[in-house]
Amino acid sequence: MMRSRSMLLLLSAMTLTPLACAQTASAPAATAAKPAAANEPAVVKTLRSQGVEFMGTFETPVGLTGYAGVAGQRPLGVYVSKDGEYAVVGTLVNAKGEDVSAAKLKELVSGPMGQQAWAKVEASHWVRDGKADAPRVIYSFSDPNCPYCNRFWEAAQPWVAAGKVQIRQILVGVIREDSANKAAAILGAASPEQALIQNERDFAKGGIKPLATVPAAVQAKLRANEALMLDLGFQGTPGILFKDADGTVQMRSGMPQGDDMQTVLGPR
Repeated sequence: MMRSRSMLLLLSAMTLTPLACAQTASAPAATAAKPAAANEPAVVKTLRSQGVEFMGTFETPVGLTGYAGVAGQRPLGVYVSKDGEYAVVGTLVNAKGEDVSAAKLKELVSGPMGQQAWAKVEASHWVRDGKADAPRVIYSFSDPNCPYCNRFWEAAQPWVAAGKVQIRQILVGVIREDSANKAAAILGAASPEQALIQNERDFAKGGIKPLATVPAAVQAKLRANEALMLDLGFQGTPGILFKDADGTVQMRSGMPQGDDMQTVLGPR
């Protein structure tokens, strides 16, 4: 039985998957960790050696020191004993089932990670779908041959047509042999925006005609976009970033499902 100040600690595990079209998942971005302190507990040093990065510390209601970490591109709570020899990794909850460390992990890890990720995608090579003054901006890593990217594009069209949303597609060429050539055809078109729409509208018919060769300048853009996609923790397309009502950057790896579509795109 749980008491009023009880603790449930769950071990976390992270896995990686190959680049592909992704239907569902989630993927936060990496951020710069704080350097190790001279008096850092032994167990924290061990976790650092195993690849966990730490962003800061916080107090908990159960006497353990909380360490806000990042592992496998994901925020991670680590709770360290007073002697520094033991740690439990997972989620700290109270008797009501509330995550008592969620606010601190958001402040120390998720918030900074999201802002850094947003700055990176803003500076990337993207093609806009929608009005330039649309109030809601969504970034999506997309492959011209990705069926889930196409489904997301179709689902978003009511918001785009209403002028509520602009989707900035960050093109990559990773799914098929001609993906880069199709992306090059879009990026090299007189109007990349119209070429993008053509590819989405004609997707079932094969999409846009790929270029015979990919120009070096376009290849460099596609490689930069792919490197950024991996840097942010996305293992497939679409990889989606948006800001929620509180201005917090959220991410979705794969096609948003059910009511989550409205979370991503906003109210209709």
